[in-house]
This record gives sequence, C-alpha cells and structure tokens, in this order.
Amino acid sequence: MNKIMKYLLLGVASLFVVSCEDIDTLNIDPNNPAEVPSNMLMSGAQKWIVDNIYDVWFSGRQCLLYSQYWAQRNYTEEDRYQLRESTNNNYFNYLYMGIANLDKVIELNTDPAKAPGNSAYGANANQIAAAKIMKAWLMTVITDTWGNVPYTDVAQLEDGVLYCKYDDQKDIYNALIADLTEAVNMIDESEVAFTSGDVIYNGDASKWKKFGNSLKCRLAIHLSKVDAKWKGYIAEAVVSGVFTSNDDAAKYSYVTSGSDYCMFYSGFYVSGRNDFTITKQFVNLMKGEADVLNGKTHPWEGILDPRLRMYTTSATYKIDGETVSGYNGFPYGAPSNVATAARARTPNWYSSKPAFLNSDFTIPMMTYAELQFILSEYLGYSEAEYKAGVKASLEYWADVTGSSIYSDDIDEYVASVSKNIDAEAVAVQKYIDLFMNGTEAWTEIRRTGYPVQLIRPGEKQTYEIRNGNGVLTETREVVFSPLSEVKDDIISRVKYPTNESTLNGKYWQEALTKLEDGTNNYYSKMYWDVRKSAYEHPANK
Repeated sequence: MNKIMKYLLLGVASLFVVSCEDIDTLNIDPNNPAEVPSNMLMSGAQKWIVDNIYDVWFSGRQCLLYSQYWAQRNYTEEDRYQLRESTNNNYFNYLYMGIANLDKVIELNTDPAKAPGNSAYGANANQIAAAKIMKAWLMTVITDTWGNVPYTDVAQLEDGVLYCKYDDQKDIYNALIADLTEAVNMIDESEVAFTSGDVIYNGDASKWKKFGNSLKCRLAIHLSKVDAKWKGYIAEAVVSGVFTSNDDAAKYSYVTSGSDYCMFYSGFYVSGRNDFTITKQFVNLMKGEADVLNGKTHPWEGILDPRLRMYTTSATYKIDGETVSGYNGFPYGAPSNVATAARARTPNWYSSKPAFLNSDFTIPMMTYAELQFILSEYLGYSEAEYKAGVKASLEYWADVTGSSIYSDDIDEYVASVSKNIDAEAVAVQKYIDLFMNGTEAWTEIRRTGYPVQLIRPGEKQTYEIRNGNGVLTETREVVFSPLSEVKDDIISRVKYPTNESTLNGKYWQEALTKLEDGTNNYYSKMYWDVRKSAYEHPANK
C-alpha cells in the first residue's frame, strides 16, 4: 500500500501542465507545480477518474463483461473470469490516485492558509462538498469491486502512515453515508461550487446537492438486504432534495476537439482494436425472447425494447442466399475457439459504430431513471416511480445517442412493461437503463439476483454454423465454463491485487482472513450480497 501512496502524490501533480509566465519562472518545473489551484485539480480528478473507470479495461474487460452487456469477440478469457494481474494492479492504483486528488481538493479548501486563495474558484464549503460527493461515488466503485479495502488510512501518508489497514465494507458504507449527509448539508446553493473546471455540473451547487442525495439513495438501496436503516437514509435524502429530471443526471461529457475523447472511442479507434460486441443475453432480453434452452421465462416476452437500436448496431449477413440484417448478440463466455463462427451474425462495432463509441460520448455516472427505480423499490415497487423511470430512461438514451423516438412509442412501451410491477420488473428495467455503467449493473445483479435471463456457470447457449451463402450447416451448443472458481454464480468480487501481498503484506493477510475459505478468491460475497444461490432474490429489510 505504500507504493499506492507514492503514486497518489505523483498523481496530484502529474495531471496538470502549467505554462511559464516569464523569465523568472524558468527554474520551476512546470510539470510538477508546488500547488495546483483547486478548480484545476477538480477538473483533472474528474477526467482521471472517468477515463480510468469508463474504458476498455476496467469497464470493457471487467465490469461490462461481468454484467453481460459486452462480450469479447476474439479472446474470451476475461469473460470467463481469467483476469490479468497487471490490469488489476494498475486499476487498484489508478482509482486510489483519484481518491488522493479529491482529498487534495478538500485539503486546499480546509487549510486556513490555503482556503482563502482557493475561494476565488468557488465557495470553499461547496468545493469541499462536491469533492466529498465525488469521493463517495468513487469509493463505492472501489469497495464494490474488491470488498474490504483501505479507506480511513489512505490520506494519512503525511502523518507517517505508510501501510494501510483494510476497512470492513460495512464500516466503509456507514462512513460514506455520513460523508454524503455532511456534504449536502454544507452546500450553499446561493454560491457556485466551482467557477470553472467542473465538467460534471459546471459549478452548479444545487445540482451537486441533488447528486449527493441521489447517491445516498443508491448506497442505501445497496444496503437494503442487510441494514434496517436503509429506508431512513432514502427518506432523509428525498427531503433534502434528489434528482427531479434527466437534466439533473450526473454525467461526464467529452468534447470533439483534440485528444479529449471518450476512452471507449480510444480503445477502438486510437488503439485500432475490435475486441468487443454486444451479448446474446442482453440482445435477447431487449428483443423479448425467452431463454428456452435453459428454461427461463421473460417478463415481457414478445416486446421489443426501443433502446436496442440506441445501444448497438445491427449486423448484415446471409440467410439461405439472401442478405439480411438484424440485431443479434455474441454468446457470453464462449471459449475463444468458437469466436470466429459465433461472431458471424453479430455486429462489428468497429465498422458499424454505435453512439457510445463516438469520441464525445457522454458517460452516465447516475441517471434520473436509476433514482426513480430506487424510489419505486423503496416505496414497495410503486407504479408511478417505476413508470417515470422507464419513460426517463427512454428519453435519456434517445437524447445522448441522438436517436429519434416518438412520445406515442414511449407511452406504448411503458404501458406494455407495466402490467406486473414487482421486484423483477424494477430490477430488470434498472439493469437495462444502466447500460455502459457496468460497475453499478454488476452490483445490482449481485444484490438482487436479477436479471435471471443472464447466463450462469454451467448453463448452455447455441450458435449457428453457416456456409458462405448463409445455409445452416450445424447448430452447436456451448456451456458457460468459468476459468476460475466462482461456485456456480457470476463473479462475486475481484481478487486483491498481487502487489498488495508484498507492498502491504501485513494488512493484506489480515484482509484474507475475512474472505470465504481465507483465500484471495472470486467468490467471497460483498457485505450487502446475502444470496445463498445465483437465483435467490432476498427480501429487503
């Protein structure tokens, strides 16, 4: 962990380049400024965090795979839970670098010697609150990926703490909810949060307050199976003020100029790779097709989801000599040796680009629709909030993807999926809305056991073998067989990085004793995941 702390300090300085003002500054290294203004630090922190979570590595080869939105179309080992240690080590460090930069924003606005100068970039209290809210959002991603992780010690390097203990996830959640409550209560909505540099809300303190309260609702719903106080947290947040429309959504917008492009775009078109496509499970869910092979039902069988064309492109191929196009997906977790045949009818995103691969794609960190689904569950799966969530999701995704959708089509779809509003309906609609937000979708799958339509280890899929003229020659069956032990469920957590075993060995060993079987494994469940099997749907407290 001491190596992480070294990277954290480097990360604060390395995000920025400051130009020389005159000849007197020639002896100052512009790449390592002594003090970075808080607004620049917040801007760099936001970009660093979003770049490193929403990319083709942490998201593409981890969370978007675990949530079965994406599949790899060439090398499928990570789909089957064979993770690269180098990736795991790197992203553990990268995310904690983001924590360090947010802590620095807080420190610049708290230190009596530094706060007055940084008040020029926004009210000190509002800057602190925004940084705390962003930190809580990021820390949730970290703990929901690895479980018990360092938290209370990570900002104490200057106090001589070189090795960080692992806090229990329960304690981390309690601290984050307390931090969010404190943050929203200190916001002065008559003042700006930042005069510049805030890409997410452009310095709007009122929107930061709504985000903090809405995020508190997200954390509370995570705790709904284990903490009887979860409803109280949501009630407090609602009174304080949550998202009220799609305009309030927390999102990060890239630009079209220069190299400030979305990392999904970078992973395809800057790196020149074509590694991913949409999964068969997700496409079939949105097409209203039941998984007959594995004996699974569909909550809205026969109903086509309008978001399918917003989320992916169609594929063109031949069927019995006739050229056709259609929406099909790649069988998730198929061995690499079936990739060539299986991808023949699936979209080639590299040549037929969906909207999320645009260089200026807007990253959804938390949507208004997600909040409405949380509130529906909070209110006993209420109809009004559920319908508002479905409608908001259709409108949000039409907007960010530049798709047209008629209000009559929205109303028809909302009505068609609202005939039986229950835990499954709310969970599955939330899952569909969370597309491209694989970190949160993965959490919800583990918390609720939905969607059941996703494939679990040992279950079967089929793919077709056709000749060059599209004539069917064979239908093959493939079983989802993980390459790591996950005990017949989707992956429950990511192993602790190997670097921790040598750099923070004492506390790493202590952390292992709290995992199932006392080993660093992929199947130990999160504190909030109380399922006894893959298809159990525990009741809320």
